[in-house]
Amino acid sequence: MNYKMMGRFLSMILAVEAAFMVPPALIGLYEGAHFTALAFLIAILVGLAIAGGLALFSRGAAKRNFYAREGLLSVGIGWIAMSLVGCLPLWISGEFPNFIDAFFEIVSGFTTTGSSVCPNVELLSRAVNYWRCFSHWVGGMGVLVFLLAIVPAGGKNAGFTMHLMRAESPGPDVGKLVPKMRQTAATLYITYVVLTVSDILFLLFGGMSVFEAVCTAFGTAGTGGFGIKADSLAGYSPYIQWVCTVFMILFGINFNCYYLLILRKITGVLKDEELRFYIGAVVASVALISINVFKIYGSFGETVRHSFFQVASIITTTGFATTDFDLWPTFSKIILLILMVIGACAGSTGGGIKCARVLLLGKSLHRNISQMLHPNKVQVIRVSKKPISEQVLSGTNAYLCAYVIILALSTLVVSIEGKSFTTTFTSVLACFNNIGPGLDAVGPSCHFGDLSVLSKLVLIFDMLAGRLEIFPMLMLFNRRAWKRH
Repeated sequence: MNYKMMGRFLSMILAVEAAFMVPPALIGLYEGAHFTALAFLIAILVGLAIAGGLALFSRGAAKRNFYAREGLLSVGIGWIAMSLVGCLPLWISGEFPNFIDAFFEIVSGFTTTGSSVCPNVELLSRAVNYWRCFSHWVGGMGVLVFLLAIVPAGGKNAGFTMHLMRAESPGPDVGKLVPKMRQTAATLYITYVVLTVSDILFLLFGGMSVFEAVCTAFGTAGTGGFGIKADSLAGYSPYIQWVCTVFMILFGINFNCYYLLILRKITGVLKDEELRFYIGAVVASVALISINVFKIYGSFGETVRHSFFQVASIITTTGFATTDFDLWPTFSKIILLILMVIGACAGSTGGGIKCARVLLLGKSLHRNISQMLHPNKVQVIRVSKKPISEQVLSGTNAYLCAYVIILALSTLVVSIEGKSFTTTFTSVLACFNNIGPGLDAVGPSCHFGDLSVLSKLVLIFDMLAGRLEIFPMLMLFNRRAWKRH
């Protein structure tokens, strides 16, 4: 076990996080919220102190002997440590008087979930609201991917970076866009920044203030969903809502497609099966829900706008809302629940099982049925005409097994609280798939603050497990993973 190299990465994560907390501290000073600014300063010093200690511990760290388990453990520990330090300003400032609530809120931010324990976000200071929304942007692409983009790996053993990226990046398989992982990470983040800035400009054009546009774009880009208004985006103009709808869809697409567009390989994008499945699911869901809820709104334009927005928000696991979809007919709510599970494309900032895995599972099921009829026939599963290895299929099946077990056990534990089945199940489903709002008592017009400490701790684990594709979190509980040899 390469503990020193793990310590090195953890020190860099906390140092970068400390730098990220400088802007909200300055916002607090500018707004006159001096105690909140002091809370951020304390958190910055704590983060730097821990980072300094870990840097001393990891002096002389060697990149050799850094394998998949070190990558998985580094990512799991890194996200927990980042959340523990990141929640300090919320707790110390008193804006979240309970430490568990502050921890829940920032984990929800970093994992781009958007489930909030705050009954009225408009009462929070601008500094805290900025930090909540910015945590979405950081968590959307992943802090370790950011480190890989800015920190040179160097050396012949620099291939260790692939283990980190595979552990943090969403999807059944992670490959390189360009020969070097650092260039791949940089390409992903450049695309991420360009799309985010474009989103901000479109929102500013619609009359949003700079602060509102930046915070909303952070939530849209990271597909997180923390709003700075009590009614999420319901109070904004139809133009703003359409802009957010379009950009939520864009951020739910595999970023590899944008790289292909840059290379002018449009045919490769059009032939992408996952992209076609994703767009098809969106169009079909919007059509069905629009027909089902038309009688609620009466106007065709308003019906399509709300339907399109909520479908985009749920399938990309963003969690913004323009209407209380908990009041929609059961048929429409079931469609949204299905979209919660499916999620966005692999290689995007969205959560859920991912469209790529749903495709693989469907093709695998079809092959198994076909082999029952023709036992001796050899069939290779292909996606976008590319053969899929049995290792990837095995990993997908293992993921589905772990997904079902964690979903069932989490629902069982949260049910101890005695809430309704709809509240219990959808709170777990919303957190595990990094959606944000559920139904009933945790619907879009409600919050998670009334849940017990036990339920919040379970949901915190679910949010982290969902964002990190389950295995990095499970690895933390495996004793054999921690052995030196």
